[in-house]
Amino acid sequence: MAGGRGKIQPRWKKGESGNPKGRPKLPDLKEAMANILGEEKNGRNALEVILAALQAKAAKGDAKAAELLLKYTYSQPVQKVEQSGSSDVTIRVVRS
Repeated sequence: MAGGRGKIQPRWKKGESGNPKGRPKLPDLKEAMANILGEEKNGRNALEVILAALQAKAAKGDAKAAELLLKYTYSQPVQKVEQSGSSDVTIRVVRS
């Protein structure tokens, strides 16, 4: 066929990466959150402000806010399941 494009040359040589440095590293999420939540403003850090707002919503009857406060303050209860019968095995189920 006349006027064809011919064979396309690859951008990189065989065995050579197109991105030699790889994907850029993301900052450590836990460290970033600690920095943000630990910042002081008007004598209170961000975590205290968030918790105060959540408590105010819960006090006004916001069920989701109350659930979050209770869940993260007291954690979820451990549910125990016991098996009776011929075996002396106790099974403990822990939900997280």
